[in-house]
Amino acid sequence: MKSGIYALVLSMTGAGPVVETPAADNAPVPVEVFAQLPAMEGPKLSPDGTQVAARMAISGKQYLVVTPLNNSSAAKAMRIGDKMDVNWWRWVGDKWLAVGIGAQDMIYGEEVYVTRLLGVPADLSSTKRIDWPRSGIRADEVLWTAKDGSPRILFAKQTGIESMDQVYPSVFEADLSTGRVKTVAEGQRNVWNWYADGQGQVRIGYRYNDESRKAMLLYRDRNGEPFRTIAHADRKHDEGMVVPLTFRPDGSALAFDDSDGHDALYEVSLPDLKLGKKMYAAQGYDLDGLIDNAAETDADGVNVTDTFGHTVWFNPTLKQIQDGVDKAVGERRARIVSWNGDRSKLLVEVGRPSQAGALYYWDTSYGNMQHYAWNNDTLKGRVLSPVSTVHYTARDGTPIEAVLTLPRLRAHKNLPLIVLPHGGPFARDAEGWDWWVQYLAELGYAVIQPNYRGSSGYGTDFAKKGEGEWGLKMQDDLDDAIPFLAKQGIADPKRVCMIGASYGGYAAMRAAQRNGDLYRCAVSYAGVSDLAAMQRYDGQFLFGKTRGDWLKKQAPDYRAVSPRFGAAGFSIPILLVHGREDKRVPVKQSRMMADALKAADKPYDYIEQPLADHHFTRGEDRLEFLKAMAAFLAKHNPA
Repeated sequence: MKSGIYALVLSMTGAGPVVETPAADNAPVPVEVFAQLPAMEGPKLSPDGTQVAARMAISGKQYLVVTPLNNSSAAKAMRIGDKMDVNWWRWVGDKWLAVGIGAQDMIYGEEVYVTRLLGVPADLSSTKRIDWPRSGIRADEVLWTAKDGSPRILFAKQTGIESMDQVYPSVFEADLSTGRVKTVAEGQRNVWNWYADGQGQVRIGYRYNDESRKAMLLYRDRNGEPFRTIAHADRKHDEGMVVPLTFRPDGSALAFDDSDGHDALYEVSLPDLKLGKKMYAAQGYDLDGLIDNAAETDADGVNVTDTFGHTVWFNPTLKQIQDGVDKAVGERRARIVSWNGDRSKLLVEVGRPSQAGALYYWDTSYGNMQHYAWNNDTLKGRVLSPVSTVHYTARDGTPIEAVLTLPRLRAHKNLPLIVLPHGGPFARDAEGWDWWVQYLAELGYAVIQPNYRGSSGYGTDFAKKGEGEWGLKMQDDLDDAIPFLAKQGIADPKRVCMIGASYGGYAAMRAAQRNGDLYRCAVSYAGVSDLAAMQRYDGQFLFGKTRGDWLKKQAPDYRAVSPRFGAAGFSIPILLVHGREDKRVPVKQSRMMADALKAADKPYDYIEQPLADHHFTRGEDRLEFLKAMAAFLAKHNPA
């Protein structure tokens, strides 16, 4: 590839204030713009702050790209392979990257997703396969990276598939530059996860027996010592267990715990795992994750999603920087997404839910940020349809939080409505740029994304409210958004469709079967139609029995709430779309639904995308889906 492509995409505009390009006019945005892959994903600064590694979309294909900050024309790109995914990348010193890749492979006649680890020099001139011949299915979990500039890591991997001894992952130290490895911790029966401290000592092993549903925590102070059991939990009876995440020099640790009803950050004593000081809790919400300091010996902050995702910084310098950036961007939102070793050089994403936004580089030695790249090269800073958080009460009194997007080109009165439930279902929506939702709003629809009971982020009680309620009260929560918006005069209750993907696709099928009087049509992308078949599929994978326990708890009577077996009750048209390469929800789920609807003589359209996966990683598949969805809506619920 010519370096000019990268120079065009990644060129900096020079120092200056954080700027925003306003919408020049009200001209509609073409569908092709919404289908574009993000210009840059997961940008990460090198420890010295001179290079950025990211995944980039170039001519519709995804590449791993490394760009020197002082010379964007010297950017290098690597495409691992047409059938391999670049799942993650991590700097190890300034000259090397650890890169996790994955691909489908046939093992004993079954198609399985296999992961591997690569050592890649910063100039992307070669790849070093890290112990691939002695690797099982999962072989890419990095636990620690050296802080002295050397290309050393600790990583956990299965060593084969021929025996259970090989399937339990062992921990190795690897030199990315040579590919040489040495064993640090031998695999142990039913130990599936290992945890290391900032000095590279493997401290914790998490043991779980999928047959008995019993869990144990193994502990030691340093490498070379034997592990001892310090905690037990019976998952059959929903017993919890504190798992330390960050190990402090004083012998304590940091961990999340939900004993007060929400995931909060605590100090934990070792090895007795007693909770100490509560370090941070978000009012009414769970914490998302922990951000370690540079030495991995304490926390610099936590990630939180309330109405939107952001970081709460404990590090006073980073807090001061965040406060300054927030003041500079005004109504927009800024999030520090990457930093160098001493946190003096930062990558900051700036945007708003109605704007794709941009990436900025900030050397804190200077007063201004520099524009680095637009997230969408066509939209740039253009502001589209407004997004807000709303609250309503479900019919049984359960409070529901939802994200509402209103079309920018229409008066916000008596609008056609799309109810768009998230997947998961243990997930949630929050205010943020969403290419799918913004396209629907561009067509003229109001879009509401309810965080129905069973969604994540709202504490243990709210999650438990979803147990046994797949397709029942969870469905009611979605339906109850309609009278809420109608009462406010925003939505026309006679012009509503439900659209969703994964669990959201299941909900769309269920709406067509159960509540056709409320909806004019439904669209399911990669939806689940047969819960028993889904359990059998999941049962092939690690912790299959535990996953089955969970699914049975969500829907005790599979058949009663599986849309496939209620095809005769479908009373509205439905569009089914599924990718043949989907390994999370197999394409068979939509094929079975289409066959059942055909047998019942019910109206449906079915599109099978030959190369699509579960996550819309190809721009071509996004575009085909958006066009098909728009045509279907124009026919059955025109805006």
